[in-house]
Amino acid sequence: MSALPPFTARTGAEPFRVVGFSGNTRRPSRTRLLVEAVGAELAARRAVAWQVFDLVDAGPRIGGSSLATLPREVHAIIAAIQEADALVVGSPVYKGSYAGLFKHLIDFIDPAALAGKPVVLTATGGGHRHALVVEHQLRPLFGFFSALTIPTAVYAAEKDFTDGALTDLEVSARVARASGELDRALEHAPLRQPIPHVA
Repeated sequence: MSALPPFTARTGAEPFRVVGFSGNTRRPSRTRLLVEAVGAELAARRAVAWQVFDLVDAGPRIGGSSLATLPREVHAIIAAIQEADALVVGSPVYKGSYAGLFKHLIDFIDPAALAGKPVVLTATGGGHRHALVVEHQLRPLFGFFSALTIPTAVYAAEKDFTDGALTDLEVSARVARASGELDRALEHAPLRQPIPHVA
């Protein structure tokens, strides 16, 4: 995905801007499928401006140690995350934790930009032994930013997908529950003001 123009402030007349971020370096991926499933459920409940990024959209130079060394694709993702009204984030699980490059991008986000922002947490892994990553890794991470993490998090294992689609009924029920909780959180969300763009 090419760099996108930064969001402007929402006036209240436009749909809520919801950004999905899949911390996977591949596309397609089960992580993106899960993020998109939450977004689709939310869109069935209300009109939203839905935009999805994958980690691969950041390009090969994402590993820079400062904002000045990061390419414009990374700046576009950061700007979209910071100015969204809500987020749906997902990461594949590696060695019991979220992806390192996923965390690397999150490290460049202004903490004030996520304070009070509704965030749905999702993760994917090979098996269900990694299921607690959403509670033990992702929730504390976004708690540091004072984000409003939605109570229901969603984890899906490899066996929960068939032919590129989420097919497990229990996981699908959690997707629906998380989307409903996000919908209710947006009902009470204040208008967000513009966040100064990363340079």
